[in-house]
Amino acid sequence: MRPKRFHQSPIDIEQLPDISVVIISHEHYDHLDKNSIKQLIAKVDHFVTPLKVGDYLTKWGVEASRVTELNWWQEVTIDDIKIVATPAQHFSGRGVFDKDQTLWASWVIQGNESNLFYSGDSGYFSGFKTIGDKYGPFDVTMIETGAYNRLWSDIHMLPEQSLQAHIDLQGKAMLPVHNSTFDLALHDWFEPLERISDLAWEHSVKLVTPIFGKKVSINQPNSKHKWWRTLMPERQLNLITTGTEY
Repeated sequence: MRPKRFHQSPIDIEQLPDISVVIISHEHYDHLDKNSIKQLIAKVDHFVTPLKVGDYLTKWGVEASRVTELNWWQEVTIDDIKIVATPAQHFSGRGVFDKDQTLWASWVIQGNESNLFYSGDSGYFSGFKTIGDKYGPFDVTMIETGAYNRLWSDIHMLPEQSLQAHIDLQGKAMLPVHNSTFDLALHDWFEPLERISDLAWEHSVKLVTPIFGKKVSINQPNSKHKWWRTLMPERQLNLITTGTEY
């Protein structure tokens, strides 16, 4: 019943170092996995979630004192890092009868020397400009760029909308996320990265596309290698390099 992965995770949970804070965008299965949470309990000091999502964590064994739930525009400061829950245009539900019983959110993450934004899952909406005006500019925006289709573009952005969201947020560098991991749409796994790369070049937007698992420096977010092309079948690669439509 759960979404299929295109590839295995580049790192196992037991290989992760101790983690100060885990931020969860919403409770869909590809963003909140029960087994992952149970393995993370011993490694994580604190979890921050939208309203009512924390109930899942406490049910799975996380102490309530280590969980903070936030409504939109509420914030918490942990270890000098300010975390703000901001709006997103999406929905929630893990079953047939629990639609929109928990909140979903995007996130502002502000440190003393850096300012980050994570979109979570969202369709394009005017809220990105509101967030940018209130909390921007951002050193890096992590924007969903994948699992899209025009039929559901109100809850998942098309690449053109993802780029516009980055611009609305006053981002300095864009890190496309939510792509090439879970098989959730009809497009090829590599298409989102190809499309956003072309769009970023056309609009002079600094794009950061690290191979999964590679570290990214917030102050110097440089990574332009099109690593996915080395993993594509030759026929598909030829279609792209000859300018054929995706």
